This record gives sequence, structure tokens and C-alpha cells, in this order.
Amino acid sequence: MSVLDVTKTEKIATRQAFGDEIVELGRENKDILVVDVDIGSSCKTTKFMNEFPKQHVNVGIAEQNGAGLAAGLATTGKIPFVSTYAVFGSLRMAEQIRQEVCYPNLNVKIACSHGGLTPANDGGSHQAIEDMGVLRTFPNMKVIMGADYHSTRKLIRQAAETYGPVYLRFTRDNIPVIYDEAEEFEIGKAKQLKEGNEVALIANGDTVHLAIKAVEILEKKGISVKLLDMHTIKPIDKKAVLECIDIGNIVTVEDHNIINGLGSAVSEIVAEEGRGKVRRIGVQDQFGESAPYEKLLEINGITVENIVRTAEELL
Repeated sequence: MSVLDVTKTEKIATRQAFGDEIVELGRENKDILVVDVDIGSSCKTTKFMNEFPKQHVNVGIAEQNGAGLAAGLATTGKIPFVSTYAVFGSLRMAEQIRQEVCYPNLNVKIACSHGGLTPANDGGSHQAIEDMGVLRTFPNMKVIMGADYHSTRKLIRQAAETYGPVYLRFTRDNIPVIYDEAEEFEIGKAKQLKEGNEVALIANGDTVHLAIKAVEILEKKGISVKLLDMHTIKPIDKKAVLECIDIGNIVTVEDHNIINGLGSAVSEIVAEEGRGKVRRIGVQDQFGESAPYEKLLEINGITVENIVRTAEELL
């Protein structure tokens, strides 16, 4: 595994990874389609639209229609990617995803930019803090968020090659590149970045780079830390979580409400095992506001300093 120095590396929004990878997929497979809801420039699908006009449809500002259209296309053997903002793709489209995509188990991918607090100055109305939690409760749905540009591209490709409903969540803001482009990823299998035996950190998406920095500080203090990139929230890698339970002390980190997200998914496994301690770092069950992205993370305690402090408190 090759993990780059996140203090020195470039930063790229993972919505750009979608824009780049969907074009590659479109070139390779004419059954790959994009269903846009009139925000292609923000969701990075304009290049796809220009190169493959017959594989692209814009339904206008009508997310629910987009989901229904995608379901219909999937019944004909197509592989549609519905592209919109995360807050709309998970909430406004929720009924259609449940009834028309997940219930019949159709091969539709929901590809959403502006996940978590990354919409920042757009305010709480555009910040999707419930999306992964809502959609992981739907049977047949897979829920995924890559930690950087390269991992996101690999996971998008896997999603295209895997039958069934998939929710892919991307960032609006630029985040550090963590992996090199040769690194491989598997849906449902956590990526272990560090081995340790005193504390386990399990992070997801745009918080993984914060966890990497926290590990560096903790190890300088003589604390042995295991670090996982849990890019797939559902199906979660239960084996990897069980190995963290053996350590006994777990800290989860996510850019999502601590209710029903990564922290809840891990806690469910811990509760069923009846052993281990979990502390959840994430959005503190409150709506966001208009502010810089880093400030919003700070307001919710999603910081390197709080990760370090929480791990130390567990010990």
C-alpha cells in the first residue's frame, strides 16, 4: 500500500473523481448512462454529456423523475448513474429509491456531490448530514464514500461493475490525495492504513486524512493505533470491526450525523458482541450553517485535536 504524506499532497474534490471516471466508463461501455438533474457543472458530468450525448439525459430540476427514469432504464439492461447533490439524492428521492430501485433490486447508481458539510457556505439546507444513514436502512442498497480522488475513482468503477443499487457520496470541497493511483479497493472491505493494538480509529470519506494526522500525533506519544478507512458503510466490513473490538477501544470519525452513520454502524456490531468501547466523532445531531468548511468541522469537533483527545480519554 502506498499512502502519501497528507501534509504535502495536492487536494482534489472527489466530485472531480466522478467526472473523470464516468467518462472512462462511458467510453468502455455504451450501457453506462448519466441522468442529470440540471446541475451537471457542479456534479462534473458536463464532459460526459458533451462526449456521449446519446448516453446522457437531463430531466431538469426533477430529482424524483430522475430516479424513476433511471429505474426504467435499468430494466432494459442499462446502467444509469443519477447525478445530483447528496441532500436531494438521498432525501428528495428517498421514496423513489426505496420503491422503484431497491425494492425491485435494479442496477441503478445514485452518484451525489456536496456530501456532508462540504457545501459549507451554501448552508444547512445544502449540507447532507443524514444521507448515508437514511440510505443504509434500505434493503439491497450499498453505501460508499471514498477518502480521496484515487480511491473514489476505483470505487466508482467497482460500483459500475457490481449489480444492484449503490449510493456514492462525493465532496464539493477539495480534500487531500491520500493514495496513489495504483492502490486497489474492494466494496465492503475496509482499507487498513496502520496496524496497532491500543486504540482503533475507523474513519470515512473526507475525515480519513484527519485520522492519519491524529495517528502521527498519538504514535509520537507512544500510543499504538490501528487505522481503518471504512469507505463502505454498507455492507460494512464486520470482520475488520471485530478485529477492532479485540483491541477494545474504538473511535469513529465521519462527516455525517453521529446518528445512523459510520459510528452507529460500528456501534451496532460492538453492542451485539457485548464488549468494547466506542466514541463517535461526527456532526453532533445539529444542522449546519453558512461558514467555511474547516470551521464547520471545528464546530462539531471533527478535528485532529479532538480525535487525539478522544483516543487518550479512552485509554
